[in-house]
Amino acid sequence: MDRATPNLPSRDLTVTLAFYAKLGFVEGWRDAGWMILTRGDLQLEFFAWPDFDPTTSGYGSCLRLDDVDDFYAIAQAAGVPEQATGFPRLQPPVPQNGLRIGALLDPDCSLLRLIQNP
Repeated sequence: MDRATPNLPSRDLTVTLAFYAKLGFVEGWRDAGWMILTRGDLQLEFFAWPDFDPTTSGYGSCLRLDDVDDFYAIAQAAGVPEQATGFPRLQPPVPQNGLRIGALLDPDCSLLRLIQNP
């Protein structure tokens, strides 16, 4: 099976793990400089970058989800605020280009587009 996995920065892998664990991700592998998290078929990889400035982040990925509303509700229940600025934050799924698309910015300002599978 061919696949791609996003590689995202983390200023602190422990903080990153705690944030994503509340969203249902589990640690699949980790060392001092790299961490792989999974949630079902989703996989995110993080590299340690302690001096990263999240306000300059251009990192991101798309999460293609069978139930975008369920994932969004999980993120809300985890305390991720729904707001227009700052991070972490959520933006609700809305119709866009024939799909429903929301957004999640993590503690390092990586953008995860939440896309409902057609």
